[in-house]
Amino acid sequence: MAKPVIWITRTLSGATLERARRDYDVIWDAADRPASAEDIVTMSAQVDGIIPCHSEHFTAEVVAQLDPRLKIVANHSVGVDHCDLPALKAKGIVVTNTPGVLSDATAELAMMLMLGAARHVVAGDRIVRSGEWDFWSPAFLVGKQVTGARLGIVGMGGVGRALARKARGFDMEIHYHNRHRLSFEDEAGAVYHETLDDLLAISDFLSLHCPASPETMGLMNADRLARLPEGSVIVNTARGNLIDERALLAAIETQHLGAAGLDCFGTEPGGNPAFAMHENIVMMPHVGSATLRTRDAMGFKALDNLDAFFRGDVPPDRL
Repeated sequence: MAKPVIWITRTLSGATLERARRDYDVIWDAADRPASAEDIVTMSAQVDGIIPCHSEHFTAEVVAQLDPRLKIVANHSVGVDHCDLPALKAKGIVVTNTPGVLSDATAELAMMLMLGAARHVVAGDRIVRSGEWDFWSPAFLVGKQVTGARLGIVGMGGVGRALARKARGFDMEIHYHNRHRLSFEDEAGAVYHETLDDLLAISDFLSLHCPASPETMGLMNADRLARLPEGSVIVNTARGNLIDERALLAAIETQHLGAAGLDCFGTEPGGNPAFAMHENIVMMPHVGSATLRTRDAMGFKALDNLDAFFRGDVPPDRL
């Protein structure tokens, strides 16, 4: 019996590619470039399943042109804002994602960005690396202390709860806003705020972990940024469109915000070049889940979903 043909759009972990080649006929291009809409439509006539990343966009227009051969889109991501889910469902294409395996890695990066933004890591690294370090004073690069500060978390899913666990190691006071209040056990002492505005008002540090949706686009606009305490630090490892970048830049320039730590941007790849002028904005190129362990786990979850589908079962992470 012929193996199903799958297209892997980007370079996944070595272990993932090895397993995929064992069980499937794999199409994969080592050039590792984002697939265009034309690529997706063309390849849909040649494969039974696709493992895309968030860089491949399944818009309604693209989905309308997909070949009937394509039966499953097994995303190598938790977020699926790059997929028009109603259009894919109407087309009869199964969609899956990879939840539950990248929470710790992404929370680690959020913690790194928080600490780096609070303690002037960009300026400090530049000064030492460039050989400009010829001065010291008690007033030199004085930052904001994380220990004992109030951390506001927007979105207490897997990543938000993982960050809360790590932040407790810094004796931070955990506050959160979520669509639904967590159970007593999952809260683990965190303070629930029914409204986002209430959370903002008390957050020395604010970390975003909610999904991207029409309701959350531009969530942190000028008005909401102004509600944060003066000198607060905002961190975003979720999706770039959660923040109005012009408003963020204005809040940094007026010094209402003390700093920001960003792993995602409105334009990706590339980011926002205006942010580069500010050393109190720490930036990473959307690599929150980029650890060897997590990349293997994400790839294997995508393959688990494909395996279940092609043997006639419901994929465990079907959306």
